[in-house]
Amino acid sequence: MTSLVEAVAVPQRGRPAKRRPAKLVGDKGYSAGWIRRWLRRHGITPVIAHRDNEAGAQGPFDRESYRQRNLIERCVGWLKERRRLATRYEKLALHYLGMLHLGMILRFLDS
Repeated sequence: MTSLVEAVAVPQRGRPAKRRPAKLVGDKGYSAGWIRRWLRRHGITPVIAHRDNEAGAQGPFDRESYRQRNLIERCVGWLKERRRLATRYEKLALHYLGMLHLGMILRFLDS
C-alpha cells in the first residue's frame, strides 16, 4: 500500500501534480495502526473505518469523505463486468493499461 501511495501523483488544475493526496480512504481491511501512523507521518489524513474489535478508536471520523468511496467501488464493479479487463487478456502491462483507458473512456461516454 505504501508503494502505491508514493507512486501516485494527484492532478491539480493549473498547477503541477501533488505527490500525495490530502486524504486516503479505505475500508476496515486497512484499519491497522502502522498504516494510520505512516499516513499521518506523510501528511495524509486517514479516513479508514475502525474494526468492531479494535481498541481505542481515535479521533473524529470523516463520514462524508468515507461515503464518497462508493464512487470508486461502483467504478471498479463496472470494470469487473467488462470481461476483457477483469480477466486481463492482455499479457503486457502496457496493453492492459491501454484497454483500461479505453474502458474508462467508454464509462465516461455511457454516463
